[in-house]
Amino acid sequence: MQRFILNFLILFSFALSSFAQKQQPNVLVFYVDDLRAELGCYGSLTAITPNIDKLASEGVQFNKAYTQQAICAPSRMSTLTGLRPETLGIYSIFTPLRKVHKDVVTMPQLFKENGYKTISLGKVYHHSFDDKESWTTQFEKDNNSYLKPENMALLEKLKKEGNKNLNGPAFEDADVEDEAYKDGRVAKNAIETLHKVKDDKFLMFVGLSKPHLPFNAPKKYWDLYDKNKFAIPSREKPQDAYRLALTNWGELKGYHGIPQEGDLDDDLTRTLIHGYHASVSYIDAQVGKVMKTLEDLDLRKNTIIVFMSDHGYKIGEYGAWCKHSNVEIDVRVPLIISRETSHKGRKAGVTSDALVENVDIFSTLVEICGLDGPPSDGKSLVPVIDNPNMAWDAVATSVYPRGTNIMGCTATDGQWRYTEWRDAKTHEVLGSELYEHKNSLLSFKNVSGNPEYKKEEKQMKKLLESQFPRNSKPFLQNDEPRKN
Repeated sequence: MQRFILNFLILFSFALSSFAQKQQPNVLVFYVDDLRAELGCYGSLTAITPNIDKLASEGVQFNKAYTQQAICAPSRMSTLTGLRPETLGIYSIFTPLRKVHKDVVTMPQLFKENGYKTISLGKVYHHSFDDKESWTTQFEKDNNSYLKPENMALLEKLKKEGNKNLNGPAFEDADVEDEAYKDGRVAKNAIETLHKVKDDKFLMFVGLSKPHLPFNAPKKYWDLYDKNKFAIPSREKPQDAYRLALTNWGELKGYHGIPQEGDLDDDLTRTLIHGYHASVSYIDAQVGKVMKTLEDLDLRKNTIIVFMSDHGYKIGEYGAWCKHSNVEIDVRVPLIISRETSHKGRKAGVTSDALVENVDIFSTLVEICGLDGPPSDGKSLVPVIDNPNMAWDAVATSVYPRGTNIMGCTATDGQWRYTEWRDAKTHEVLGSELYEHKNSLLSFKNVSGNPEYKKEEKQMKKLLESQFPRNSKPFLQNDEPRKN
């Protein structure tokens, strides 16, 4: 009898454990490149994004979410490790995570160790095969960008001429199906993979590369918009900004046919804005396809969805076409978190003005999935997901270096943005900026040092120093030098 009871208890315990494991939700993250909050659900008057808008109606939309650095590689490493760039010491796009940090526990690594199938599709890390052992399935990042014969011929010509810069035009509108461009293939691979893992627990990252340059998307998405209806943004630079605050319009200059000096004319500006919007609508359609598959496979009831961007982007504002700065429009990002439909108390169709950060995503998913995670610089957003109007953090911070000697440290309280440009070793303040953002992503006057805003600057300085004390150690720098 005792043996029977003992065996029963063992079997019962095993059944409970199996049941608990099955109750752990799946995770699907849409990770988008260069996407600012230029979406219908965020109040855009121009962007056509019905599928992302629908996702927002099924979850919590964060209106004040921020990335930790407005550049691809460090931002993505921060999200996938739960550690800030200043902790990792990697600030450039040239240094892979595992080149420096062999023992850091990443999100896919943790989930894989806990029985999840971990799947990487498209652009997740900046470096395609970084952290490759942590993924159960990893699709090679697809770099094919151009489809029009004239553009393919141009690339071949540049290659034969020995031109190291093999970027073609900054935009393209081939009349093709979605899968002809790489994000369509990412969505196709995601759909096929969902069918294969539908009976498993999974963590899937769907990395969508648009609207990163070049603004290449099928013609039908360009046709959604009338180019002539796009307004030309102000090219005015912020008055009295620190001399290194903005990056010149940078990466766009690397594309064929773009003038190397001076501002773009209005026609080219409108074409590029048109291309950015077409690219956004293109990735919106891919989100819709993947979400439909989740529903068709009856996976939505046990899958949490995160929709996020690695950083913002300027499409002509301040006369710039890049990220690479600490300004609000570059560090603010869209973030939508939609709990599994079976979750009791699930919030849907609500917004939150809580100050949240991309570095918080790791801890959030660890808590939701009931895992024991590594130490993190972020914190779980579960309380604010469950109660979107609750009081939350007083500050969100980001960094951006200028070379190896100067570090820009920036903080927002949701209304004001304060930035100090410091000596990276001594923390001596070389310059400061204070901008008001109560009603706009843009601000055109640095009021740091203005007696009228002394109270606001004192408060913001205090918030910044709570995260970046003046007596801190020098900023860690693990970047590899750029290889020519």
